[in-house]
Amino acid sequence: MKLIALFTLLLSSACLAKPEVIAVSDSGFIVENKVHIDAPAEVVWTALINDIDKWWPKSHSWWGEEGKFTLQANAGGCFCEVAGNRSAQHMQVVFVDPLKLLRMTGGLGPLQGMGVFGSLDWVFESVSNGTQITLTYRVQGFTPDGFSKLAPVVAEVQGLQLQGLANYLAND
Repeated sequence: MKLIALFTLLLSSACLAKPEVIAVSDSGFIVENKVHIDAPAEVVWTALINDIDKWWPKSHSWWGEEGKFTLQANAGGCFCEVAGNRSAQHMQVVFVDPLKLLRMTGGLGPLQGMGVFGSLDWVFESVSNGTQITLTYRVQGFTPDGFSKLAPVVAEVQGLQLQGLANYLAND
């Protein structure tokens, strides 16, 4: 229950991405967010990979403004955060098909400490007036409280992260 309260507290602004809980059970959940960005896939992909520290919400980091994010877009690469001598691997990159799909695995934020496992897909679709990104997070594992209350909160947080990228590109 404390974890749900923590996730809820982290939600500090409205999300324009469309958060959706696709499925939830006692052993996991699937959440999805979609956003349209008025930029070609090449521009969006470059911002996702090279500028992640500029758009990932610092309210969703281990060390706030001190944390610096990097994303190595190759199989085995790290989505990491460093703050001085402190460091965290948020996720590991397991699949890269530039301009189409980036897949990472691991537990984001408090999910990491819960011992659950997740697969996060960033799917790019070129559309006539830009790029649609579908962000899907599949999480599985065990928690004594189940996932029914946690899944919608994670969907909202994922929406904030996706919206961070969209806002960055809109203001760039």
